[in-house]
Amino acid sequence: MKRRTFLGTALAFAAGSPASATPLRGRWDDAAEVLERATATKQVDAAVMHVVQKKESFTRHFGKAASADAMFLLGSISKPITVTAVMTLFDQGKFRLDDRVKKFLPGFAGDGRDEVTIRHLLTHTSGLPDQLATNNELRKQHAPLTEFVKEATRTRTDFAPGARYQYSSMGILLAARIAELVSGSDILTLVDRAVFQPLGMKHSAQGLGRFKLEEMVPCQMDGAAPESGGGDPRAKEWDWNSPYWRKLGAPWGGTHASAPDVAAFLDEFLGARGKVVKPATARLMVENHNPEGLTPRGLGFAVGKGSGSAGCSERTFGHTGSTGTLCWADPASEIICVVLTSLPRRAAERHPRDLAAERVATAARR
Repeated sequence: MKRRTFLGTALAFAAGSPASATPLRGRWDDAAEVLERATATKQVDAAVMHVVQKKESFTRHFGKAASADAMFLLGSISKPITVTAVMTLFDQGKFRLDDRVKKFLPGFAGDGRDEVTIRHLLTHTSGLPDQLATNNELRKQHAPLTEFVKEATRTRTDFAPGARYQYSSMGILLAARIAELVSGSDILTLVDRAVFQPLGMKHSAQGLGRFKLEEMVPCQMDGAAPESGGGDPRAKEWDWNSPYWRKLGAPWGGTHASAPDVAAFLDEFLGARGKVVKPATARLMVENHNPEGLTPRGLGFAVGKGSGSAGCSERTFGHTGSTGTLCWADPASEIICVVLTSLPRRAAERHPRDLAAERVATAARR
């Protein structure tokens, strides 16, 4: 395929970004070509790639993404963003990581739940499931987040806290609920006030915020996760693209953001900048909290080599999203990589987001 001239080459960061407008010419073209090919063949409807290294940034947008600032549903990249808002309250002394959950949610007790701590919630070791057994029913009913909280609070854990690793969106939900109780603010407002505003993330919202649904990149639903309504033609009123889900702002998957904004978020931790959480807290969040033998996890973040692409260092941290998104930062190379697409993760065995990010990591080693 003849390489074509890409729109949006080397767009400068938005105001408040950690990088200057100096472009990285040519180095990331192989990575960009993956996404150009994927959108040209209609495998992917829309994508944006944003790479930052030290004082330089590189951005390209593809397919139906109108600009580098196109806003995507982040999926589980929402988790570290939400947890960062939660941790601003930790910095204020509102809770300790080893506080038991029942201290704040008295209904979360008995049936092995008494010893579950906030740290367990944030590191996926609480024993709570990823999704509720009633997830689809709640979404069909357009239930508010408070109804999800009630169900999660009543849910029995699958194992003793800390004994195993089990990815848990509901753990993040309960941590967000604790943050609401101790801050007196709903999680949508808290994330905006505590994270987006200080970092100058002007193209980000928990839920829709001040934006309109038509301003968001639609998700491709073929191959989408079952809990999102994927494969169910009757799920149009509650799937990823529905007004209900886009407005809900689920702490585990309902954040919208642009690729440069996600990079600005990661930079807060790459440099321990102290704009949102204290530098010591930023470092705490991207270090492994799980014992040997369990999947490494920071607080809200995936950490270690597995959190990045092949060739990334053990110091890497980041997250992926089932909506087709990926982001990581590697302190060893001082590179931030963000790839946002509209293609669900499960829709491709070798997803273009992964292939593009792998080429970024490869180029970084040259």
